[in-house]
Amino acid sequence: MRNISIRPITLPLSVLLLFISLISCAQNTTRQDTLRGSITPQRAWWDLVHYDLSVEVLPASKTIIGTNVMTYRVLEEGASELQIDLQAPMELTTVMQDGTPLEVRSEGSAHFIEMETPQNKGDLKSITLGFEGKPRIAKNAPWDGGWTWTTDSNGKHFIATANQGIGASVWWPNRDHPADEVDSLDMHVTVPKELVDVSNGRLVGIDSTATTKTYHWTVKNPINNYGVNINVGDYVRFGETYDGEKGKLDMEYWVLREDEAKAREQFKQAPMMMKAFEHWFGPYPFYEDSFKLVQVPYLGMEHQSSVTYGNKYKNGYLGRDLSGTGWGLKFDFIIIHEAGHEWFANNITNKDVADMWVHEGFTAYSENLYLDYHFGKEASRAYVLGTRKNVRNDDPIIGKYGVNQEGSGDMYYKGANILHMIRTMAQDDELWRETLRGLNQKFYHQTVTSKQVEEYISRKLNLELAPFFDQYLRTTKIPILEYAFDKREMKYRFGNVVPNFSMPLWVTIGEEKQWITPTTAWQTIKVDRKAKTLEVAEDFYIQTRKQ
Repeated sequence: MRNISIRPITLPLSVLLLFISLISCAQNTTRQDTLRGSITPQRAWWDLVHYDLSVEVLPASKTIIGTNVMTYRVLEEGASELQIDLQAPMELTTVMQDGTPLEVRSEGSAHFIEMETPQNKGDLKSITLGFEGKPRIAKNAPWDGGWTWTTDSNGKHFIATANQGIGASVWWPNRDHPADEVDSLDMHVTVPKELVDVSNGRLVGIDSTATTKTYHWTVKNPINNYGVNINVGDYVRFGETYDGEKGKLDMEYWVLREDEAKAREQFKQAPMMMKAFEHWFGPYPFYEDSFKLVQVPYLGMEHQSSVTYGNKYKNGYLGRDLSGTGWGLKFDFIIIHEAGHEWFANNITNKDVADMWVHEGFTAYSENLYLDYHFGKEASRAYVLGTRKNVRNDDPIIGKYGVNQEGSGDMYYKGANILHMIRTMAQDDELWRETLRGLNQKFYHQTVTSKQVEEYISRKLNLELAPFFDQYLRTTKIPILEYAFDKREMKYRFGNVVPNFSMPLWVTIGEEKQWITPTTAWQTIKVDRKAKTLEVAEDFYIQTRKQ
């Protein structure tokens, strides 16, 4: 029964017409984009502390019913409204604080709760959010996300959530903006008694009735909201203890009963992944919450401490090598890539999705670091350069801030090649490793901007990389090295670049290998009189043009 009063927002016609005009000039962004993607006044005055999320999953009707008790700390005095987010067709059924029902005005997916009691700075407050409905069915999880409702080969329900792009508010009410992660989380998921739920963190207990089981999971570390997940199926569990940099780490694997034998073989790559990534990135960031691989009916996703897997127990990307070099078939793409997100996406999370390359660029790069650790540097290099063929240069990698807008899909493999170029420029693999580990230490369990990451790398490597990052992250232009020979000299410069762009290059002039550092101004160097050719190491993503 509904006991909440929700009032749709109304605007005067003149304001509405102005609003429509502004939208048409705002590069296809809408009021809903702004409400979702910005720190609105109704978000700015409070800080997330804890979610206690209870959900009953009703597979027969593809319905869920639940409550979210959201605990927050007041940062500023005098607030009258609090924004939470929940997308249709899901509905808020209850909003209460201190036993009092609260009024809500709704503007699309944004719901503004009118506070009844004073919100005093420093206070720790809780609000109970009831919800129910048929959540959006994913059209192509995880990219076009929501809920996936299917069955296994035995006819048992096989259900999962995946909602990175569309947002966690597609099924549960929460603060749907990445800048503020909740400090900890409890989940109570009720499913039919013959099924198992696997969610984030550690399993605390199971409560049973004649027809249902409720699984209680707890997460001790901060978690981004899109990483919160529910996976329901006829699961069996096996696992191991990994001796890691911070001690003993529980690694668990939850798979369909029918696939246990295949999983036991394929998931031998999981501790290999952990060894490689702890070497390059530092300790796994969530020892307290364990590490899990969970089979799902879609390809997979980086849900924190509950990494989901659907790569059909094949190496490569569903059996395909994305690099075209052969090295991509040496590992299971989903195990390696999605687990790499535990460091970049879950430990270090972007404050705004415009900076999502911090998630995807570093994690695409982690694929070749896995190869580096287990197969050597040349394998690593061949793989990352092979993935460059996937770059489209359609839009800048960094999107538009404040409107929930991601940048180009080039954030993956152009992003990986950006990092490979920086490693090459650093000319010191151990310093590069210290830089990657330092990022995960400096920004441990934090939300960050791309600028913070860029500046940290520049300082750590003692390189002036600001124009470099502007060029490759904020434009689609590929630098062009222009050069010409004249007797015993070669002149050279960069064209098609941002102001002040420069980059050291490892080149072969004639038969001589050396470093040069072109800028936007012409420079001249002495060369052998027989030298008439210039080759730039393939590690650098540039073009050349002989004058």
